[in-house]
Amino acid sequence: MFKAAIMGFGTVGSGVYEVLDRNADVVAKNARDAIEVKYILDLRDFPDAPHQEKFIKDFSIIENDPEVSIVAETMGGKGAAYEFTKRCLLAGKHVVTSNKELVATHGAELLNIAKESGVNYMFEASVGGGIPIIRPMLQCLTANHMTHVTGILNGTTNYILTRMIDAGLTFETALKEAQEKGYAEANPAADVDGIDACRKICILSDIAYGDHIHPEYVETEGISKITLEDVSYAAQADCVVKLLGRAVLNEDGSIYAFVAPHLVSKKSPLADVDDVFNAILITGDMLGDAMFYGQGAGKLATASAVVADIIDCARHNEHRRMVSWGDGSKNLVRPLDSFASRWYVRLEGADAAKRLIDTFPGCDMLKAAKTGEEAACITAECTTAEMKEKAAALGSVTGCMRLL
Repeated sequence: MFKAAIMGFGTVGSGVYEVLDRNADVVAKNARDAIEVKYILDLRDFPDAPHQEKFIKDFSIIENDPEVSIVAETMGGKGAAYEFTKRCLLAGKHVVTSNKELVATHGAELLNIAKESGVNYMFEASVGGGIPIIRPMLQCLTANHMTHVTGILNGTTNYILTRMIDAGLTFETALKEAQEKGYAEANPAADVDGIDACRKICILSDIAYGDHIHPEYVETEGISKITLEDVSYAAQADCVVKLLGRAVLNEDGSIYAFVAPHLVSKKSPLADVDDVFNAILITGDMLGDAMFYGQGAGKLATASAVVADIIDCARHNEHRRMVSWGDGSKNLVRPLDSFASRWYVRLEGADAAKRLIDTFPGCDMLKAAKTGEEAACITAECTTAEMKEKAAALGSVTGCMRLL
C-alpha cells in the first residue's frame, strides 16, 4: 500500500481526497496497489470532515515520515507551497500539483531537484484542469516540432465572453454573473487580466520548446476592455472574441509568447469552445492540428488529473519520468514587434471611416454600430510595431485585436 499526503484542503485538495476515496477500487487497480491518504495538511479546522484523524498543521510530520512517498500539493501560490514542495522532493517524496503559479515560476528548479533526488514532480492539472495535455505533449507529440500552441486557457474569461456573445450582457454584468455562479473570485484580476492564462501558456511553452519561459517576459492583456460593440463587429467578420494564450515557433528556434483577446474565425475549432470549457490546439510540423478539449477547472475535474499523477507516481515509484526543461538562459521569447497578423481596429469620430481607409489601404470595412460616431475595419497583415505606430497616430482607437 502506498501512503500519501495532501497539502491544502480547499476545493482541489478536498476533491483529491474524494476521488481517492470514492474511486479507491479503480485507483488501486491502475496503481497496482492501494493508495491511502495518511495526512491532510491545513491550518484551518474542518470539524465536519469525517476523517478528523488525518488532519495535521505541522508540515514536518509529512516531511519526516518515511511511509509517505507521494504528496499532493494543492495549496496554491508560491510561498509555503514552494518551500514545502522543495522539502518534500529533497526528502525523496514524489510531488504532484495543480499549482500553475508555482510550476510557471519555479518549475525548472523543482524538476531539477526531483531529478537529483530520484523522484517525480508532476503537474498535469496545472494547465487544463481535467484536460489531459501534459502527457500527450511529452509522449504522443514528441516526433513533432510544435510550431504553434494556442489555447483558451481560462474558464472564467471564456464564460464571460460567451455570455457577452450569446446573451448580450456587458462585461460588468457577465463578470457579476460569473462571480454569483462561483466561476470568478471576488477579486477576479488573475482571470480577467490574463494572468492565469499567462502562467499556463508559459508551462506549455516550457514543455514544447525545452527552456523556461518566465511569465514576466510574456506580454499579457485581459478582457476588461472588450465591449458589446466589439462582439457585434466580430460577428460581422464571421468571428467570435476569445482570450487566447499563444506560443509561435520561429525558424531560428525563438518563439513569440503572449496572451491577448483575439477575433477567432468561426471556421476554427476554438470558436465553438464556450462557457467554462477550455481547449488547447497544438500544431505539429508532421501531425498538423490536434485539439484537446474539456473542463479546465472545477473540483473533481481538476482533482481527477491530480489523482492520475498520483497513480503514475505509484506505478513508477522507483523510476523517474524524464520531464525537464532549461533554466531560461536561452532567452527564447522574442519581442512581439515583428509578429504579423491581420487586425480588427475600431475608431471613434465622425470621420473615422475615412481615417481608417487612409491609414489601412485595402482594409475590409465593417458596418458601423454607431453610424457617424465610429467605424471599424479588418486590416491587411501588419506587424505589431506597425499597428502600434498607426494606432498612436489615429489617436482615438477604442478597440484593437489580432485575428486568428
